[in-house]
Amino acid sequence: MSYSRFSLAPMTPVLNAIGLVAADVEATAAFYELLGLSFADPGDPHREAVLPGGVRLMLDAESTIRSLYPGWERPSGGHRAALAFQCGSPAEVDAKVAELATAGYTVLSEPWDAFWGQRYAAVLDPDGSCVDLYAPLTAPGD
Repeated sequence: MSYSRFSLAPMTPVLNAIGLVAADVEATAAFYELLGLSFADPGDPHREAVLPGGVRLMLDAESTIRSLYPGWERPSGGHRAALAFQCGSPAEVDAKVAELATAGYTVLSEPWDAFWGQRYAAVLDPDGSCVDLYAPLTAPGD
């Protein structure tokens, strides 16, 4: 395949953003800030946090999505996305779930020692998206 000097070489698409639709962007940002993310532009209907490695987590208000996609309706019948946050230790999983529960978030699955070798739990964000928290039960090399 040849390219003129003015065309771009083909490139494999690279995932660099994950977008979530939020009924209340500020409430959803506050939830993820408890998990260590930092969002720019408070009060904006579009908020972004840059994750390690450069991938962005984007939050958009339902009104923004409706303006882009007329006829869009909030999905129902379960969570639409799941994010997973690795914690530093099993104790950190327990502590973070307790912190989120104290802050009023719904714990879907209390921390437990999963058969695949992780301390594992699940919490719902303000929009009902599942957020998994996990840590290896043993340190690498054990």
